[in-house]
Amino acid sequence: MSGKASSPTELGTRPVGKLLMAYAIPAVIAMTASSLYNMVDSIFIGQGVGAMAISGLAITFPLMNLSAAFGSMVGVGAATLMSVKLGQKDYQTAQNILGNVVVLNLILGILFGIIALIFLDPILYFFGASETTIPYARDYMEIILLGNVVTHSYLGLNALLRSAGHPQMSMYATILTVVINTILDPLFIYQFHMGIKGAAYATILAQIIALVWQFVVFSNKKEALHFRRGIYRLKKKIVLDTIAIGLSPFLMNTCACLVVILINRGLAEYGGDLAIGAYGIVNRVLFLFIMIVIGINQGMQPIAGYNYGAGHIDRVFRVLRYTIYSATVVTTLGFLIGEFTPELCARAFTSDEKLIDMAAHGMRIIVIFYPIIGFQIATTNFFQSIGHAGKSIFLSLTRQLLFLVPALIIFPRFWQLDGIWMAMPASDLVACIVTAAMLVIQNKKMKQRHLANNGQQ
Repeated sequence: MSGKASSPTELGTRPVGKLLMAYAIPAVIAMTASSLYNMVDSIFIGQGVGAMAISGLAITFPLMNLSAAFGSMVGVGAATLMSVKLGQKDYQTAQNILGNVVVLNLILGILFGIIALIFLDPILYFFGASETTIPYARDYMEIILLGNVVTHSYLGLNALLRSAGHPQMSMYATILTVVINTILDPLFIYQFHMGIKGAAYATILAQIIALVWQFVVFSNKKEALHFRRGIYRLKKKIVLDTIAIGLSPFLMNTCACLVVILINRGLAEYGGDLAIGAYGIVNRVLFLFIMIVIGINQGMQPIAGYNYGAGHIDRVFRVLRYTIYSATVVTTLGFLIGEFTPELCARAFTSDEKLIDMAAHGMRIIVIFYPIIGFQIATTNFFQSIGHAGKSIFLSLTRQLLFLVPALIIFPRFWQLDGIWMAMPASDLVACIVTAAMLVIQNKKMKQRHLANNGQQ
């Protein structure tokens, strides 16, 4: 497990620009691969099973977001906490965090999978499924939920790999799942004629293989952080701190679940099952750019957390600034592609001309304010990275609950189907204004504290 950014202490000494590249590039590659991983599923399902299968898959997005919410609460919360503890040179607590993450993921992964399977059909109907789309949604989610504990564990250990100073290993694990999934998808769907179930089996099998490899990595006793006796007993402070920090991504994903439910139900009312499929395509394409921004944020997270814990405020500001610039470039690219080549993007998923036209129209509306959301996402994650979970949670809630949900309810009354598409960029714009105001206030507070600390020395 060697690499340019393999030592946690380098987080406080190495030039910030080079450090962010060392951490962000592997994370960006991993997140891009992860997004392609989901996109590959959708492409093979759309081309190999049909347009209604795309709609059925889109129905499952809220449930997968809800599962991701619990996984993120543990994985991201623990990874942020570990970065801060490493910055404080508290290696024993960092070791215990590793063990506690394994246990928490087992508990939450199994419980969520069982409960969701018991109530699967009512959940899917509530999410907007019809008699036409529910067979596809059910077939896919039954298999995904049976492997839910694997998904939670895989994502949680990947987050800890980055915080432990091994972003390359995290990247390798993600790429491994993508490669395996891409090989298995056409084999199961076309060769074995398993339909949408084949895509689900491919996803879980790929994650199982990557998880086994992660366990091998963390079993290396030469590493400072590795599996050992005595670290698996849940410690109240670690669990509570992990959940407190992880509440931000938890609420973000939970809100995303609520938002997609409202979107799906609105689309079903004003555009039918095909409109849900169109949103499924748009979501997969634009999610690629969001995942790249998330990858940049993941590169920022250990750097900001470590330096904040070590009191290097100037380095904290610098990494935030670089992250915002990079995120804005990515989302601007998403805007250009969404405005000028949406038909080409949609055609990769389906040959249904009506579905292609509907997806392209929706994409053009959604990306209107896309250039500015890179800033909003980066700043929200910055607050989480320095342990200010409350502010991160607030920003997450304002965009999705306070702005987007009312827009999704009000706009369709005036503009029907277009109102649903328009609600998304409108909430993006207002959320960015609120985020900018909070960042200005936070910067002033941190600078004042930094000057006060220097004056006392």
